[in-house]
Amino acid sequence: MESVKTIEELQVQDKRVLIRVDYNVPLNERGEITDDVRIAKSLDTLRYCLERGARVILMSHLGRPKGTPEAKYSLKPAALHLEKLLGKPVSLLGDCVGSEVEKAVQSMKAGDIVMLENLRFHAEETKNDLTFAKKLAGLADVYVNDAFGAAHRAHASTAGVTEFLPSAAGFLLAQELRYLGKAITNPDRPFVTILGGAKVSDKIKLITNLIDKADTILIGGAMAYTFYKVMGIGIGNSKFEPEGVPAAEQALKKAREKNFQLLFPVDRVIAQSIETASQSKVIETDIPDGWSGFDIGPKTVEKYKQVLAGAKTIVWNGPVGLFEFKPFDQGTYELAKFISTLQATKIIGGGDTAAAVRQFGFDKQMSHVSTGGGASLEFLEGTLLPGVTALANKTTVSK
Repeated sequence: MESVKTIEELQVQDKRVLIRVDYNVPLNERGEITDDVRIAKSLDTLRYCLERGARVILMSHLGRPKGTPEAKYSLKPAALHLEKLLGKPVSLLGDCVGSEVEKAVQSMKAGDIVMLENLRFHAEETKNDLTFAKKLAGLADVYVNDAFGAAHRAHASTAGVTEFLPSAAGFLLAQELRYLGKAITNPDRPFVTILGGAKVSDKIKLITNLIDKADTILIGGAMAYTFYKVMGIGIGNSKFEPEGVPAAEQALKKAREKNFQLLFPVDRVIAQSIETASQSKVIETDIPDGWSGFDIGPKTVEKYKQVLAGAKTIVWNGPVGLFEFKPFDQGTYELAKFISTLQATKIIGGGDTAAAVRQFGFDKQMSHVSTGGGASLEFLEGTLLPGVTALANKTTVSK
């Protein structure tokens, strides 16, 4: 894993500290935050700086604006929520660059905190435009990246800005790299991974990388049906991904060649539709026409528990069923509950898996719940993350 300087090795005392956070949080139709985990997990880094008299300048994106301001993507809800969590005022500035922003930053006192408006209101952010990055860097003395959820993007605020300021990882980013890095490079064994979610094509790099790293892979979720199709098992009307067939064939071939344990559900919960969930049933045979698979069955849960019971490292990426709808949440719930009781390093990939584990109330019993969906996936695939590489490559600073 790349060696990255952490915030404790950076001089933040009485400095202006530019911190890239990931406040890309879900909002309801009233513009209220429905899950504040990403904000809450940034507090350690913020408090560390504030306690040392730093002037903290936060920057983030929210949603996918098209490079111009859009009121619905304002970071105002994040600023108000952070104010509550920190118990001190957080000023949201009207932009992220420009003379007004510079003036506001200039007038900050020790222990003040401001938030720049959505970075993606400027098209230059996603283009990693160095002129734009230099403007951001010009607001501060040092830079801290604590946005693991955006570390897989080579953007001005994650990569470009490191060229102009002394840079380091915040506590959250460092923790993500520590847990995920150890799992990939030096896991305590046996190392078991659970892979779910819908698309095999999205996860093929992950599967092939993990066949080289893990001891066993347990497959669940809708992607199982693409594998079944390749293996000649009837899938009825289940979600099937034709473009995922080559990926599934490739994974099966590699597992056979390496004599690797790639395990599939032995039974499944089927229904004719989500609407007719009350008439769902469990089968071990081919799924009949007109029926679809929505979850792993109880025999699979027991089989998977037996494998997990002996694991020393567990990485879980992707729910094993349609957990948002009862009774198709049972497989994911049972595995989460069981894993929460184990003495092992238990790492939950971000996105839907993290949401499921939190929904069921088992997140506190896990060793690490990632805040990055796409970032944790790419990291586990063995892909270098631009935001991390930019920190690792820090040698000189041009101002």
